[in-house]
Amino acid sequence: MSHEPSIFFSDVNERQGSFLRRTFVLGGLTTLGVVALTGRLAQLQVVQAQQYATLASNNQFNFRLVPPPRGRILDRNGVVIAGNRPSFRVLVVRDETKDLDQTLDLLGQLLPDTLERRRAIIRDVNAAPRFSPVPVKSDLSWEEFARVNLYANELPGVMADMNEARYYPFGGSFAHVVGYVAKVSDRDIKAIRDRGEDPPQLLYNPGFRIGRQGVEKALDLDLRGQAGGTRVEVDARGRVVGEDVGGSVPATPGKDVVLTLDADVQNRALEVYGEESGGCVVMDVRNGDILCMVSAPSFDANLFVSGVPGNIYSALRDYERKPLLDKAIYGTFPPGSTFKMTTALALLDAGVNPTERVVCTGGYRYGNRTFRCWKRGGHGAMDMHNAIKNSCDTYFYHMCNRAGIDRIARVAEDLGFGNTYEIGIAGQSSGTVPSQKWKADYARRTGATHPDAGKWYPGETLSVAIGQGALSVSALQLAVMTARIANGRKAIQPRLVRSVGDADRPSGAAAPNLPFSQEHLNIVRGGMAAVANDVTGTAYRASQLGLGDIQMAGKTGTAQSRDYGTGSRGPRDAVWTRRDHALFVAFAPHDAPRYAIALIIQHAPAGGSADAAPRAREIMKTVLLKDPDMRARIERPAPPEAVTGEADEGEAGALPGGEVTGQAAAEVLTPSPSAPARAPRTATSGPRPYLSEPR
Repeated sequence: MSHEPSIFFSDVNERQGSFLRRTFVLGGLTTLGVVALTGRLAQLQVVQAQQYATLASNNQFNFRLVPPPRGRILDRNGVVIAGNRPSFRVLVVRDETKDLDQTLDLLGQLLPDTLERRRAIIRDVNAAPRFSPVPVKSDLSWEEFARVNLYANELPGVMADMNEARYYPFGGSFAHVVGYVAKVSDRDIKAIRDRGEDPPQLLYNPGFRIGRQGVEKALDLDLRGQAGGTRVEVDARGRVVGEDVGGSVPATPGKDVVLTLDADVQNRALEVYGEESGGCVVMDVRNGDILCMVSAPSFDANLFVSGVPGNIYSALRDYERKPLLDKAIYGTFPPGSTFKMTTALALLDAGVNPTERVVCTGGYRYGNRTFRCWKRGGHGAMDMHNAIKNSCDTYFYHMCNRAGIDRIARVAEDLGFGNTYEIGIAGQSSGTVPSQKWKADYARRTGATHPDAGKWYPGETLSVAIGQGALSVSALQLAVMTARIANGRKAIQPRLVRSVGDADRPSGAAAPNLPFSQEHLNIVRGGMAAVANDVTGTAYRASQLGLGDIQMAGKTGTAQSRDYGTGSRGPRDAVWTRRDHALFVAFAPHDAPRYAIALIIQHAPAGGSADAAPRAREIMKTVLLKDPDMRARIERPAPPEAVTGEADEGEAGALPGGEVTGQAAAEVLTPSPSAPARAPRTATSGPRPYLSEPR
């Protein structure tokens, strides 16, 4: 038989004492709790009342950053080439949605194209700060905007509003030089932190855009402006229930940037390129202002503002003509015969008599190789003036080692080759100007072990003298060279940015003097004038402007993109990548220089005179017709004694400085018999020379 356990008190007083002890313990604990609670409440309500009142206010009101309107980019005439436009957009706030996937499904029924970017949208939403609106789609049509607003009550966390989006009204005309804006990436944040700086909170705003290329990138901080903010009242879940207008701070717009470019000239330049590839730069020879800096083919910068689709970007990236590359300042090419003015100035600096003649029979034998002239039958007897006019390779082969590679390199650098310029865009290609030191340094950098690897051979100078070999330049450098020769006095510096906000940038005319005599410059300019205006010049037909008495002075060039062995010209029906490059440089008017142009066509169908010169002529005509002084000159009546024939071979006209003009210039440039030129020493080795093409 089992028994339940029982407690027996032998004494009634013992049972009462146990009860009293338990009551005392529980009562004491209760009293301590009440005292502690009372003390804490007193501390919160009396001692820390002000502190928690401030925290409560902060929880009630949030300060949300507002991106500032980006500064505009204008051309020299005030035409907007990068501005802002109204844009309807739809946004999602993740913390206000019950189910993000369901919300995106419903939104996809209203905006079907958001389904294609669903993964990217989810990634952006998850990366955004709490309660921060994330743009799902921008540039909504009015119908789409109205449709989203109609069903907004059924889409928690979805809102539609209007903001400002970057807009490039000329599409691809300024895509390379102006650049574009795009979303801030993790690499941008990392780059700022690598510099030891804290990224601004504005960069984390999902709708903010940062400069990616060209002026947009170089002057991003000036264009960005200062962020503002709105003070909004939120509920316990962080949802906006009102706005404190008095506590909001307006955003400060970015500074306007005025460039030296001319929109009409820039548009015309891209137009004349058609389907061809290359770069073109036009400069004012008086102050260095760049009126045109175009690269072709181009792309529509508007595609990148909201995020270019992957298939379009891949097509742009993989196209063999590289539309994403700025060929005006980043791409470098052998200059071909456009370099012969540099070689001529080096020869004059070395004391070569410009009237000394060299007989061209179609080639020049040097060592155990024959360097071909572009004209198979040869040019006959050539002095310096006619060698420039006819682009005779043999003359420069024969004479170049009288100057030597180091002197040619020094003159090239004085004319602007091998340099980069403070035009507001970083990352320019400096190109290559070969010299003895350059080759020795190159051999050391590449780890060459042959004892003669860093030695320069005179035979290599022959290729450089006609703009081939290791020599490479950019379109901007060619334009600087042409502007300096045309200016005749100053080593003019290019200028792209005229002003930022209210601050003007210095003029390119504030430059040191050129280290060349006016006599030498007149000889070179006279040869360039003959190229474009003598009926036997290599660019006569392609250089006639048809603008009254205004004429150009120029120089054609056809640069080989590969070695043809013993031949001097490549097949015209070759695939695009195996064709030669066509170049043309010029300034106008040749009797009172005002504008210089350099134009490169990559892998051209024909050559400098057939492909590059006609395009440069059309661009130069646009430049001249926009100049009021030039228009007045074109429209004025011709004097009764004006002669309508072509210019004489030696006529140089009134050149800068006034030292040699008219008949005097013709007398300076008239060829005269002289003793045969001394043959240079024979090279025993050296790289195989490049051979020039018809000019």
